[in-house]
Amino acid sequence: MNLRSLLEEAQKNRKAIGHFNISDWILLKAVFASARELKVPVIVGASEGERAFLGVAQIAVLVKSLREEHDVPIFLNADHTHSLDSAIAAAKAGFDSIVFDLSALPFEENVKQTKQAVEVLKSINPMILVEGEIGNIGTGSEIHESMPELSKVLTAPEEAKQYVESTGVDILAPAVGNSHGMLQAMVQGDAKKRLDIKRIREIKSVSGSLLTLHGGSGTEDHDLLEAVAAGINIVHINTELRVAWRHGLEDAFAKQPREIVPYKLLPIAEESVKQVVLARLRLFNQVRG
Repeated sequence: MNLRSLLEEAQKNRKAIGHFNISDWILLKAVFASARELKVPVIVGASEGERAFLGVAQIAVLVKSLREEHDVPIFLNADHTHSLDSAIAAAKAGFDSIVFDLSALPFEENVKQTKQAVEVLKSINPMILVEGEIGNIGTGSEIHESMPELSKVLTAPEEAKQYVESTGVDILAPAVGNSHGMLQAMVQGDAKKRLDIKRIREIKSVSGSLLTLHGGSGTEDHDLLEAVAAGINIVHINTELRVAWRHGLEDAFAKQPREIVPYKLLPIAEESVKQVVLARLRLFNQVRG
């Protein structure tokens, strides 16, 4: 099971691989169970903060054990990695891909350091996929009071082409109207994010790169389908899972107010998360529910 070949196959079939961030065993179980049920590949991601909580080596071993024991194409990504040392630790632990995110730096410095990171990480594992990011999609997979104005920092197609050619990254994460986190109105379904589909198509055309859409939570379903058709190969969902985890846990406490046994409470949170993952995987893979 090779992540690059699965991404290329998904692209050929106008599908995308779902990427879901995890920060505990419940989230991982929900994501894995969903992918196994639908028989589709999936990527689990862990940011630097999530890796610090879970343990870099520990999460790598867990994902590897699930993949080998059940023969399910589940892959592990080091999401939003901001230093070379942190990227190297993930590569040595056995992560399948790394998002080396220096998008906050000036473009030329981003290119310089990302090119160096690609060379170092490929020397550790030639099969590892390295993703770079340009543009601004905000920060924090959480509920925001207001979303930042990002229209002036979208990724320009010509910059995307230069960046991919100069750095040698395997995957590009552009800013195309996507953003991290959600508004409360998005949580309630009263508002949706909208994407610049034309820009995605242009970036794909000139860069020829595999593309990731970060900050997919709260995005209009039709826009996600159009984005995949335009060239998006991976879609990141995080905030939606965190909301489902919280609501599931609150529901568990409400239903069983005197229960203290974790394994009797946590399955309710797991099921809440699983329903979100299933819905997203069905959408990305065009699987009828």
